[in-house]
Amino acid sequence: MSRTNELAEAVKRSLERYYRDMDGETPTAIYEMVLKNIEKPMIETVLGFAEGNQSLAASMLGINRNTLRKKMQQLRIKG
Repeated sequence: MSRTNELAEAVKRSLERYYRDMDGETPTAIYEMVLKNIEKPMIETVLGFAEGNQSLAASMLGINRNTLRKKMQQLRIKG
């Protein structure tokens, strides 16, 4: 199984569990919730692998360094 499929399956399992835990309630703002819960640990992990090098981390993430810095500020990630 490819890494992409593993990530997709993990997200799918988590969302299915989330729906079960809602016990019949209608969830709202799922898109925002998922991004909020994935984006910060993803950036922190990549920064760790890049040993804090923001240019390298941005390249690894496929985003501009300024975008990374903006995201770090928004998500309160120390650089």
